[in-house]
Amino acid sequence: MADQTSNGSRIRATGRRRRPPTAGRRAVGVAAWGAAGLVLIGGSGLGYVYFKLNGNIQSVDINAQLGKDRPDDVDNGSMDILVLGSDSRSGANGKYGDDGGGARSDTAMIVHVYEGHKKAAVVSVPRDTLIERPRCTDGDGGTVAGESRAMFNTAFEVGGPTCAVKTVEKMSGIRMDHYVEVDFTGFKKLVDELGGVDVTTTEAINDSKSHLDLKPGTHTLTGEQALGLVRTRKSVGNGSDLGRIQLQQAFIKALIAQVRDVGVFSDPKKLYNLADTATKAITTDSELDSVQELVGFADGLKGLGADDVQMVTMPVEYDKRDPNRVVPLEKQGKQVWTALKNDRPVPASATEDTADGQAEGVVR
Repeated sequence: MADQTSNGSRIRATGRRRRPPTAGRRAVGVAAWGAAGLVLIGGSGLGYVYFKLNGNIQSVDINAQLGKDRPDDVDNGSMDILVLGSDSRSGANGKYGDDGGGARSDTAMIVHVYEGHKKAAVVSVPRDTLIERPRCTDGDGGTVAGESRAMFNTAFEVGGPTCAVKTVEKMSGIRMDHYVEVDFTGFKKLVDELGGVDVTTTEAINDSKSHLDLKPGTHTLTGEQALGLVRTRKSVGNGSDLGRIQLQQAFIKALIAQVRDVGVFSDPKKLYNLADTATKAITTDSELDSVQELVGFADGLKGLGADDVQMVTMPVEYDKRDPNRVVPLEKQGKQVWTALKNDRPVPASATEDTADGQAEGVVR
């Protein structure tokens, strides 16, 4: 994150909740993995570029749009962030195919940062999960009807960030403190600004859909190759989205290890270039829409290493009516959400006997 894949390919990763917001509290969570370069904004000395970088940031006022119909704002010292990777093919992303006119959440992770900010858990939500999507607003004042057996990633497609957050909160019973979104092009640029990310593949990966061709061995992935890796699906494991999630989780661990090694906090020019790229690449909630807030948010991530992050996939099983889809496992899912609500590690029993993409351990 090691089962044999369908084509023999394998990879292994190389490599609060709710007190009134302060810079220190916002310094936790998601940037080192899903939003990649946010962690690189941390540190001091950026005051002279605040205005320029602030102008890069796009944000959504999730709190105002969702109103009061949300899980309780519990104060137990932890923090939860929804991280989405958008698969929009608009603009520079058009080279990756046609999205049919709407973006979906190609990658979705619920990041729980434990009290003290020394540990974190990341719960990946398979985009093909069939759920009860709640009635929600679309961010423009309109209303989106609820739907039974809707694919999870349609929430973002029909209602944008607000509906995606609403869906996750209804599914988990956990209030999201923050929202971070990054798209294909932004992800690539962040990896390139980092100087690439080192991974080792134990067997070849050749995927015509993601255009990734890697021989067994150690590689420094460019942004394009990294994007190919996290999009690879058909050529690993059983070809399902669950296998792709296992690749994504492995890459995130490699990314965290890379960030700790490149010394960006001691190189002002590299720090500025990464901050400029990161602030152009992301969309956040309105409580993270300034450089000052992002600096605080990222600063607290410095102590988190790859071994401090527990990676799990939301417990699911293959749908009996449609084997190309998965459905949540209620008992095991409850174990996951209860653990996070109580600021506890996710128990191993929560992920036993669940659907597996059979690509675990394909990158290290």
